[in-house]
Amino acid sequence: MDIEKVLKCLTNSFSRFIHLAMFGASTNLPSQHDYKYVANSLKLFKRALDNIGQSCMHSDEVLCKELEELDVAVNEAREFIENWNFHMSKIYGVVQSKQLISKIQRDSIKICETVYGLIESSSSTSSTSILADIKHFMDELKNLNSETTAEKFEDALNFIKEQKVPPLELILEIIELFRLSSSQELLKESIAVEKENVIVDQPSQISYISDLVFHIRETMVNLESFKTINGVPVPAYFICPLTLQLMFDPVIVSTGQTYERDSIQKWLDNGLLRCPVTLQTLSHTNLIPNYTVKGLISNWCDKNNVKVDHPDKSTSEDQLVSNLTIENGFDRLSFQKSNHRSTEESCSHSRSGSTSTVVSSSEHLCEETASDAGVSPNDSTTFSHVKRVVTDLKSPSNETQTKAAEQIRFLAKNNMENRILIGQSGAIQPLISLLHSNQKLTQEHAVTALLNLSINGNIKSMIAESGAVEPLIYVLETGNTCAKENAAAALFSLSLLEEYRVKIGQSGAIKPLVDLLGSGTLRGKKDAATALFNLSIFHENKARIIQAGAVKYLVELMDPETQMVDKAVALLSNLASVPEGCLVIAREGGIPLLVEVVETGSQRGKENATSILLQLCLNSPKYCRLVLQEGAVPPLVALSQSGTSRAKEKAQQLLSHFRSQRENSSGRGKS
Repeated sequence: MDIEKVLKCLTNSFSRFIHLAMFGASTNLPSQHDYKYVANSLKLFKRALDNIGQSCMHSDEVLCKELEELDVAVNEAREFIENWNFHMSKIYGVVQSKQLISKIQRDSIKICETVYGLIESSSSTSSTSILADIKHFMDELKNLNSETTAEKFEDALNFIKEQKVPPLELILEIIELFRLSSSQELLKESIAVEKENVIVDQPSQISYISDLVFHIRETMVNLESFKTINGVPVPAYFICPLTLQLMFDPVIVSTGQTYERDSIQKWLDNGLLRCPVTLQTLSHTNLIPNYTVKGLISNWCDKNNVKVDHPDKSTSEDQLVSNLTIENGFDRLSFQKSNHRSTEESCSHSRSGSTSTVVSSSEHLCEETASDAGVSPNDSTTFSHVKRVVTDLKSPSNETQTKAAEQIRFLAKNNMENRILIGQSGAIQPLISLLHSNQKLTQEHAVTALLNLSINGNIKSMIAESGAVEPLIYVLETGNTCAKENAAAALFSLSLLEEYRVKIGQSGAIKPLVDLLGSGTLRGKKDAATALFNLSIFHENKARIIQAGAVKYLVELMDPETQMVDKAVALLSNLASVPEGCLVIAREGGIPLLVEVVETGSQRGKENATSILLQLCLNSPKYCRLVLQEGAVPPLVALSQSGTSRAKEKAQQLLSHFRSQRENSSGRGKS
C-alpha cells in the first residue's frame, strides 16, 4: 500500500469533517460539543500526519490499514452530521454520536501508538517534533468526556436495563436536557424513536430507548394532571398520552387505550403499528370514538366553566395536506358549464382578480357546481349510495364515468366520513384507471377525487399501494391545466409517505414537475415547488431535480414579483446541500438574488438564503469572493442580531467563515 495516498485521503477527510463540525452542523445536533472537541483535536493530528508522509518512515501495512479504518470512522461521523435533521430522534442521536465519536477515539489512539513506535525506532531528525504533536493529540482525545446529556442518558438507560424505573429527578433532567417539555417536541421524539425501532439493526438498544420515552411520557402526563384549569385539577385520564393535552376528540385503539384522534392518526400515518402506551402490536388501525370519555370531559368542562378549543393540528402530516387545500386549492374547479368556455379557460379565469375575490367566487361556484353534480360538498352520504357511484365509475359510458368521478370528487371534498366510506367501497382502483381516460374532464375529476381522498392518512396509503404514482405522472404530462396542478399536489400528498419519496423520484415524476415549475400558472408553479421540495428530502432525488433543470427556474422565481420567493429559496436550500447544486446555483446567477433575499426577504426566506450562501462559501473560495462582492456582510450582520434563531446561527457561521478566509489569506501573504 502507498502510505502517501492513504495519508492524503485521510487528511482530506479530516478537513471536511472539521469544517462541517465547526461551521455547518445543525444547532440541535446531538453531542454537538463533543463533535467540535473532536474536530479541534483532529486539527492537531492533521498537522502531525502532514509531516509523517515526508519522514523517513517506511510504508507499514498495519499502519495503512489503521489509517483506512480511521478514514471510514471520520466519514461515517461526517455523514451523520450531514444527514441529521429535526425529524430524527434526539435521544437515539446521542447514542449514535457516542458510538461514532468513540470509534474515532479508539482508531486514532491506536494509530498514534503504532506511529509512535515506528518513529521512535527510526533515526529521523524530525521525529522529536512529530512525537510531541502525537503525544499532545493522544492526551487531548483521552481527556474527551461525554456531554452531560449523554451521561444522564446512560444513567437512565442503566435503570431501564435493570428493569427499574429511573428516578423522577433523573427523568426531569433528561426532559430538560433534551428539551422535551413541549408536547409537540415529545410527540415528535416519540414518533422518531418508534420509527427507529422499526428499522434499526440493534433492537435491544432502541427498545431500551423506547421504554425510556414511555417513562418520560408517563411522567409528563402525571405532571400535567397536577396542573389546574380555573383552579381545578385535570383528571389524568382526560389527558392524551401523546399530546399531553386535554382531549378534544378521544378515540380508542385496538389495545383499549384512548388517545386524541389527531395525535394517534399522526402516529399511524408514520407507519407505526404499536400502541404508544402498551407497546403491543395493534391488531387493526381503526379508531373508535370514545363517547364515554368525551362525555365525561364535556360534563367536567361545563361544570368547571372550562372552554375546550380544538387542538392545533399544524404538525400533522394530513393537516399539512389540508392546509394546502386552502393554500393550493386542492379542489380547483374549472366551473365549466356544458355550453360555456373550455376547462383551461375557466380554470385560468377562476384565479384572476384579487385573492379575496377569487376565494369568495370559488366557494360560491364550487357549491353551484357541486349542486349540479347532485351533491353538496359538505353533505354526508350512505355506503349504498357510494357503492352505486363506484359501480358507475366502471361503466362503459364515458358520460356515466365522468358524472360518477365528479360526484366522488365533491363527496370527498370536505367530509371526513365520506372519504372513509369511499375508501372502503373500492373506489380507489377505478379512479386510478380513469387517470388514463381520453376525456380530459373525466381525468380532471378522477385526479381531484384522489387528491381529496388522500387527505385521510389510511386512504393515502391505499392510493399509493394501488399503483397511483405512474398514472398521476401520466396526468402531469397529458392533462389539462387543472388536472396537471392537482396531479402535482397529489404526488406531494403521496410523498408524505416516506418510502414513496424514493418511488416517485425513480418513476419519472421529477422532469414533468420541473416543467410545470417553469411553464405552469402561478398555482401550478407553487404545486410543483411544494412537491419537489418534499421529494428533495430524499438525497438521491436532489441530483435528479438539479439535472432536470429546476435551478434555472428557481433562480428566476426569486424575483419578488413572482410571489414565489420563499418556496424557491426553500427548495434551493435543499439542493445546495450537494456540490452540484452549489455549482448550478452560482452558474445560473443565483448569488446576487440570494444576497437580496437576505437583505429584503421574509424571515423564512432570509434564513434559507443564508443557509444556501453558507453552503456555497464552504464549497468554494470563488463563491465566497462572489458573495462578498455582492455586499453580503451588512445584511448578514443585521440578520445575526435580529433574525430567527436558525438565521442568526447561519449568519454568524458565514461571517466567521469570511473572517477565517481573510486570516488565511493574510497568513499566506506574510509567508
